[in-house]
Amino acid sequence: MLEDLQQNLPNAVFDDLDSQYSNFEYDIEAEQQKLVAADIIVLQFPFYWHSMPALMQRWMEQVFQHGFSHGSTGEALKSKTLVASFTTGAPDFAYAYDGMMKFPLEDYLAPMKSTCILTQMNFGGFIATSGVSYSDRKPENEAATRAKLEDHTGLIIAQAQNYDALDAILKEDVYYPIGGASYETTEFKAVMIADNIKQYQA
Repeated sequence: MLEDLQQNLPNAVFDDLDSQYSNFEYDIEAEQQKLVAADIIVLQFPFYWHSMPALMQRWMEQVFQHGFSHGSTGEALKSKTLVASFTTGAPDFAYAYDGMMKFPLEDYLAPMKSTCILTQMNFGGFIATSGVSYSDRKPENEAATRAKLEDHTGLIIAQAQNYDALDAILKEDVYYPIGGASYETTEFKAVMIADNIKQYQA
């Protein structure tokens, strides 16, 4: 999955939290500079307890500092676009008001949308693939799992490369309307923050 993304998105920076900061000790300045240089921030993670894993949550807590991302002088992330890209172990039909989880996936993203409001970012939507689980990693299921991850990868690439579609998302779903981002250029810089990379390499 990640190799395909790197090949198809050569302008993107891939930030593997799992390999760099497994001890939860972040290079805050370096991480902030990656965000400053990006136009689009994609958070890639497996859905853990209806949220992002602890390593990514702690990364956000440490890197999104007052005075940098928010506060009276914190405008470093203003007008950037945040996209959530994640996989779930449960099947897609479980995430519905009448399903097992009792809530659709988008309801779980309210904290991320609120973060966008606080930091003056645009919420660019989410890309989710369900039914991808460690517990389901049996040899007979490997091909189906790989196919799902390939489809997920294709959705990420399509969203990143289709500027018209991304513009449409922003116009329809802007949670902080001041200073909308422009995608008139043929290239953009993106940073993909990924947690638990091993899940996507297997």
